[in-house]
Amino acid sequence: MRNLHQFQITFATDCSQLVKMVSEPEELPAFEAYLEDLKILNDSFHSSQIIHISRTQNKKADSLARSARRQPSFFVHMDAELPIWFSESI
Repeated sequence: MRNLHQFQITFATDCSQLVKMVSEPEELPAFEAYLEDLKILNDSFHSSQIIHISRTQNKKADSLARSARRQPSFFVHMDAELPIWFSESI
């Protein structure tokens, strides 16, 4: 995202534990080693947030994630349009 000069970002995940780990690190001390890396990355953006979106609210992303797990290589998907759940979360 930095290479694309995008410095205000929102990360969306269907993993509520990941959101809790980042937003309430004192609640999950087992992940403390990862938090320093996340902080360094987060500091390189003007603003960022992480939000929880259930799989049922974002069927397109869930479908892409499932197909990615079946692929032997890495790929990225970016869409020019904001999903409905994102517009409602801002």
